Amino acid sequence: MIKHLRSAADLDAGTATLILDTAAEMAALAGREVKKLPTLRGRTVVNLFYEDSTRTRISFEAAAKRLSADVINFSAKGSSVSKGESLKDTALTLQAMGADAVVVRHSASGAPHRLANWVDGSVVNAGDGTHEHPTQALLDAYTMRSRLGRIAGLHVVIVGDVLHSRVARSNVLLLSTLGAKVTLVGPPTLIPLDIAAALAPGTEVSYDLDAVLPTADVVMMLRVQTERMQDSFFPSAREYSRRYGLDATRMHRLGEHAIVMHPGPMNRGMEITPAVADSPRSTIVEQVTNGVSVRMAVLYLLLGGRK
Repeated sequence: MIKHLRSAADLDAGTATLILDTAAEMAALAGREVKKLPTLRGRTVVNLFYEDSTRTRISFEAAAKRLSADVINFSAKGSSVSKGESLKDTALTLQAMGADAVVVRHSASGAPHRLANWVDGSVVNAGDGTHEHPTQALLDAYTMRSRLGRIAGLHVVIVGDVLHSRVARSNVLLLSTLGAKVTLVGPPTLIPLDIAAALAPGTEVSYDLDAVLPTADVVMMLRVQTERMQDSFFPSAREYSRRYGLDATRMHRLGEHAIVMHPGPMNRGMEITPAVADSPRSTIVEQVTNGVSVRMAVLYLLLGGRK
């Protein structure tokens, strides 16, 4: 098993499948009266978050606690970071406190890779800039496999703000490794040139959502990240929704088996309508539930076998 999970590119098909299989075992614990395992008793997991987060931070905290680890939640707000402390000095502090794993979210792409040079414990990337979010890709893959029974051979359509999406990048890498076909869809201004070839050969790009829906097994809608946009990437929210939003009419173009995903948080009415988000095809709530099981699996495999 790898020591760090900094990128979906760290995972070969065997390791990724091992994580998904382990997550399935962890999910079975959810039905027990006592959900905790003693596996990581005595280990310390630090959640080091330099950006706001709800789902990811709480998910990692729940995962670590269910494995009986000691959890320290570190937020940049109200810490020495606000006084100018560097990432390296923060890392050395955590190292001195004996952190066995550091789960890090940072606005700078590449921060988890730097952090891994400064701590002895495992580093898990919980989102770095517009780069990657590997555990989100793992929980998405787990959800696809749970709903559709497989990943290899699926046609996964990822729609929206690919330019700013770390979720899209990690999903392209992981799903391609596991044998799925991925098509990126969005306005030309929100899909970087050559991104498909750079991430995974065979990944396709389309600017016409309606054209790809009939062959899609999975449609993953991405949030439009207006907070990262310094320029105008499309005429208006209404125009974006008309061209690339998933509504009931477009959903009817999907095959009966196809599912709809979204990593959250959603801009309801822009990239996805409430009718679609709350439909039986939607896996959005399942993704949150599955996130705890997948992150339990990641922490268990990274730390469970190392003393």
